[in-house]
Order: sequence, then structure tokens, then C-alpha cells
Amino acid sequence: MKSLSLTEARNKAAEYCARGEKCMSEVTDKLISWGVGPEDREAITEFLIKEKYIDEHRYAESYVRDKFRFNKWGKNKIAMMLRGKGIDNGTIAYALSIIDEEEYFNVILSLLRDKAKTLRDEDHTKRAKLMRFAFSRGFETAVITSALKELE
Repeated sequence: MKSLSLTEARNKAAEYCARGEKCMSEVTDKLISWGVGPEDREAITEFLIKEKYIDEHRYAESYVRDKFRFNKWGKNKIAMMLRGKGIDNGTIAYALSIIDEEEYFNVILSLLRDKAKTLRDEDHTKRAKLMRFAFSRGFETAVITSALKELE
């Protein structure tokens, strides 16, 4: 594979970022996969940040919005995934604060209601299965408990 010049790599990285929100770790991984050296990677990422191609706050907000609305993930799972991408806790907390609490509760309620229809167990077993299901989606214990009380 032919190695890219600094300008080619910078332009290719800018194009990559322009296609959708990217965080620093995703861009760094892509630059490594293209064979870009450490010094050039640093120069490229500085350029991308300066030109607003990379913005961790904007990325985190977009990620939270998408994973909540489309995947119906809870805050714990979203936060864990963002930490895995190298996003700092302050940015994560800010991004999670954009989720409307009423909408959040309605989503878990709807998920639990739908899941309960598929279960044919006794009450105590059904409740445990619903708890595990909600935990796997990343919802917090207090929210799950409130939603289960409302379902009963």
C-alpha cells in the first residue's frame, strides 16, 4: 500500500469527518489504518479540531441522541460506550443531560411493556427477567423499578 503524504492524509481525514460526526479515537484509528505516522497524525488531528471537523461535545450529543432515539439505550450503556471511545466524563454527563426525563421514562415503560407480552412466566420470574432485560439496555435501577411499579 502506498503511503499518503501529509496533505493527502489530511484531506482524506477531513472528508471522513465531513461524512458524519467522528470522535478523536475514531479518527486516530482511521489514520493508523491508513499508515499515517505519529507526527503526521498529531498534525492532522490538530488541524481537524481547529477547523471544527472534530468536536467531542458535538459528537457526544449526537451519539446520545441517536443511541437513545433509535437503539433505545439507557444512560448507563450510552455512557459506557462513550467512555470506550475516550470521551471524558464531563462531556458525557453534559450530553446525557439533553435526554428529556419524561421521554426517557416512557421509553423504558414501552420497552418493558413490549417485553412483558413475550414472557409466559410466573410473576416473580417475569419481574426478574424484565429487570435483566432493562439492565442490558443500560437503564438505571431506580428508573427500572419505577417503570415496573407502573406496569403492575
